[in-house]
Amino acid sequence: MDKLDIQILTHLLNNCRTPDRKIGKEIGISGGAVKSRIMKMIKQKAIEKFALKIEPPILGYNVLYFVVTGQDLDYILKQVKLLGEPFFVVPCVGGITVCSIVVKDDPEKKIELAKNLMKDVRVLNIFEAENAGIKTDLTKTDLEIIEVLLNDPRAKIDQIAKSTGLSTKTITRCLDKLENNDAIQFTLVYDPRKLTSYIPFAILVWTERDVKKILMKLQEEFGESFFQKPFVAMNQIVLFFYSDDIFELDEITQNIRKVNGVASADLFIPKKIAFPEQWVKNSIRSAKKSKRLHLVYQ
Repeated sequence: MDKLDIQILTHLLNNCRTPDRKIGKEIGISGGAVKSRIMKMIKQKAIEKFALKIEPPILGYNVLYFVVTGQDLDYILKQVKLLGEPFFVVPCVGGITVCSIVVKDDPEKKIELAKNLMKDVRVLNIFEAENAGIKTDLTKTDLEIIEVLLNDPRAKIDQIAKSTGLSTKTITRCLDKLENNDAIQFTLVYDPRKLTSYIPFAILVWTERDVKKILMKLQEEFGESFFQKPFVAMNQIVLFFYSDDIFELDEITQNIRKVNGVASADLFIPKKIAFPEQWVKNSIRSAKKSKRLHLVYQ
């Protein structure tokens, strides 16, 4: 892996539908060279798969996040699944696992239930990360296209048309709508261990006041080092970075803690990343049975 590979990954993490030619133009190489490097990263399994990441509130779910310690990942997942369907699972260096589940019921009750269930692991934190402001008006046509994109987020418009029977004009309009929705991300899943010369890491930031203003400050000071777009939920911000210097991880974390309005910042180094999609498929299957054309969740 070299710096150009990392730059390509950054573009694909933020939008895996970005054309190779456009990526090449921005980083100074040809579209063909970009395609070749992407194929190389797929062959080396640095890129595990392209993914369509959908924030649960867009389909009417709440989200609970867990930060736990424990080496038995299978046990942790088994306990988590008793509460809801996994949204993402990220085991990290140091025996820490960050995971989240989607829930329909009262999140507060689920949090109390989780504390009782996870008695054999140390629970560092459980919190609801409701995405303030997410409001969507998905249609059944959108859901049909999303079903295809779940299998191949980089599918060409003509391929989607063939799979759905919809016109290319309808698909183009829907894709524009989805790509401009902050709750839907065309991204990828990578293997942190395959980045060789680089260390990907995340910093969970807790804020004391206006989260949007603090995010702007963080982007101004650290944006050039971002690996992908930050994730924001209520008073938490997750910043994603990469570095070729292990000591820089701690330095960046300490500098973020000094930003006015930041209550705390915790460093996580992922070993593996997973985005289970069963909850999305189940939700879409259920929503398609609705007699309504527009499916509105607030």
